Amino acid sequence: MAFSTPSLTGRALRLLSQREHSRRELERKLARFEEQPGSLAAALDDLQAKGFISQERVIASVIHQRAGKLGALRVRQELLDKGLDPAAVDGAIGQLRQTELERARVIWQKKFGTPPPDAKERGRQSRFLGARGFSGQVIQRLLEGADNDDCCHSQ
Repeated sequence: MAFSTPSLTGRALRLLSQREHSRRELERKLARFEEQPGSLAAALDDLQAKGFISQERVIASVIHQRAGKLGALRVRQELLDKGLDPAAVDGAIGQLRQTELERARVIWQKKFGTPPPDAKERGRQSRFLGARGFSGQVIQRLLEGADNDDCCHSQ
């Protein structure tokens, strides 16, 4: 029995069954399979019209998966890299910023647990949190508060 190659729609649905994908991600992954110009755009238009491709679900999924490990700046960049609407991304990130200090504190506590004893260690901890996408203001508040006993034990 001969198997036919999957259609663009079939390939897109297979990708979407694994995780949420933005339209740009699907275009990038499926472009090499497009045999007729415009067929990929038509297939994705159809899937979007039927609700299989959803910008809101992609945003919610990325935030759910990444917010526990990353700061708002890094999550925002990941969402923008997926080709999502900047206004929608900024709206979601606005809510994420409300928990930024608490999330940074949890990550800091796991990784370091003790206040930096000197400037070298403070720099190391700052760079770690900065690479995770936390803002300078949040890092400063966290590390200044790390000297207080009540900073990182109240949750």
